[in-house]
Amino acid sequence: QVQLVESGGGLVQPGGSLRLSCEASGIAFSFYNMGWYRQAPPGKQRELVASITLGGSRNYADSVKGRFTISRDNAKNTVYLQMNSLKPEDTAVYYCNLRVIGGDYWGQGTQITVSS
Repeated sequence: QVQLVESGGGLVQPGGSLRLSCEASGIAFSFYNMGWYRQAPPGKQRELVASITLGGSRNYADSVKGRFTISRDNAKNTVYLQMNSLKPEDTAVYYCNLRVIGGDYWGQGTQITVSS
């Protein structure tokens, strides 16, 4: 059974930093591309924030380029999202994603609130 467990969310002031982690289990993590999505407000379509291929190639949404960094540690089955210079518009629920043939696996989501 595939599970993605996220951690690292919370409340941060504008300009601050947070790091999200997503640990995968039940799957050969190193063979899959991983991504971080966010959704705000609830019901709005999730948007891709960043992705990283099994080979380490990265892709970012224009809105986070230069501020966010995605990385992975295959030995720990974990993908990270380092978020710097956070803005109020980054407030959302962030989800870890693993895509396989036939569907997607999602983490439970972690709330990020950027507010003074």
